[in-house]
Order: sequence, then C-alpha cells, then structure tokens
Amino acid sequence: MRKLLTLILSSLIATSLAAHPHIFVDTGLELITSDAGEMTHVRVTWEYDEFYSLLITEDMGLDGDGDGLLTEAELDRLSGFDMNWIEGFNGDLVARLGETEIPLSDPQEVTASFAEGRITTTHLRAFEEPIPAGETLVMKAYDPTYYTAYELSRPVRVEGSGTCDVRRKAPKLDNELRELQQQLATLDAEMDPEDVGLPDIGAQMAGSVHVTCAAS
Repeated sequence: MRKLLTLILSSLIATSLAAHPHIFVDTGLELITSDAGEMTHVRVTWEYDEFYSLLITEDMGLDGDGDGLLTEAELDRLSGFDMNWIEGFNGDLVARLGETEIPLSDPQEVTASFAEGRITTTHLRAFEEPIPAGETLVMKAYDPTYYTAYELSRPVRVEGSGTCDVRRKAPKLDNELRELQQQLATLDAEMDPEDVGLPDIGAQMAGSVHVTCAAS
C-alpha cells in the first residue's frame, strides 16, 4: 500500500508542479485587543490543502494505519512543523499603518490538528507596538514568490472588548492581473517569478483585511 501511495504521490507531484502556486493555504486571522481598544496580537490559522497535507504526513510517517486520525503523540510531532522560520522571514504576513510596516514577534502558542485529510495549524504573534484605537490596520497574508497561495477564506475576527470594524478587500481583477495570472501559468515549476520580471507577485494576488477599533 505504501509503495502504491509513493507512486501516486510521484505522479501528483509531477502534475502539480506545472505552474504556480504549488501550496494552497486557507487562512484566518484573529486580532486581539486590550481593554483600551488597542490591537496587541494576531492569531494566524493556516489550513493546508489535502495534497500538501498528505505529503507532510507521509514524509513524517504519520497516520501509519491510514484511518485519517492522528494520535496525541503524532499531533505533538506535527505541532510546529511549519514554524522553522529562517532569520528575517516575516511569516508571510504583512501589517501596515498607512505606509509604515508594523513588525511582528516570532510565533508563539503553536498548535496543530488534522481532520478530513487536512492539516490546520495556528500561531500567535504580537505587534511590536500596540495599534492605537481609531487607527486602521491593514494586513495581507502572502508569499512574495507566490509558491504558496494564502486565501483569506477562514474567519477574520476580533477578540476582546470594544467595537471593531473589519473589512475584507479582494485584489482588483483587472486586465493587468489577468495577464499576470496567464504569465504565471506558463512558468517552469522551479522558476522564481521575480527572475522573469514579476517581482512581489504574491502581494499583487493577495486580498487584504482592514481593521479599525474604537476606544473603549
């Protein structure tokens, strides 16, 4: 059975690497506020696509009986598999106030779960400085190279006291963006889009979240 799975995976890999992106992640955000209405932290949820989840569980030797369930020991091993960040990596998450980028802490409170063939992980990050009430925070989840596609398809909410306005904005699907998508589809799997004149392509493809909290 394992040999058959290896053959299937090899075939799927050859097919999936025909174009960008290669990994798909349903993403959710939870902004955490203080009693004064300041945004202090963001909890990030990543739910990986079934194919990538299968690759990870197979590579780590998890779910050996193939029942789609992981033991507590296996979940402990899985937890943090996507947190081995190199120095300078921003976690594929950018937060801005106007034109100013807001630094975020390293990930904390890491969790992992597995259900219906998909891995879901969460981690918490603190804003270097709390976002004052009344200011609009703009967040984008994206990989600049577009190797990984982050879709803000999971809940985006605020936890804490006070009233906050949360708005999602999809990327504007104009002729320029359609042309970029067509160019991406023709790229060799191992080619970096920036090498062919498509810098920061992930940012252009990404939607954004705009959050403003009133003072308590």
